[in-house]
Amino acid sequence: QVQLVESGGGLVQAGGSLRLSCAASGRTFSDYGMGWFRQAPGKEREIVATISRFGATIRYAESVKGRFTISRDNAKNTAYLQMNSLKPEETAVYYCAANHLYTSLAREAYDYWGQGTQVTVSS
Repeated sequence: QVQLVESGGGLVQAGGSLRLSCAASGRTFSDYGMGWFRQAPGKEREIVATISRFGATIRYAESVKGRFTISRDNAKNTAYLQMNSLKPEETAVYYCAANHLYTSLAREAYDYWGQGTQVTVSS
């Protein structure tokens, strides 16, 4: 089992920044590809970014390219999502997820999920 705990969400004005963290425990963190997803009210959960086990492969949703940065620190068992130039339509619950050995853009591929952290972007 892998336990994931997100933190760093909150209320920010449009154009502002937040840095989300995802602390992992329970298994060897570097055995897992990590993903960040988000779910807005009434919408499906969507991919934001993924990062491979040692950070060599990173992918972003088109909508966040150039503004968001995913990273990880395997020594600290933590993944991060730096979000800049936030928009009101990006208000959502943000989740991190772990996939054993691989990364995927599909939420169904992920084995473990955190409880989510709320990000609210005011206009």
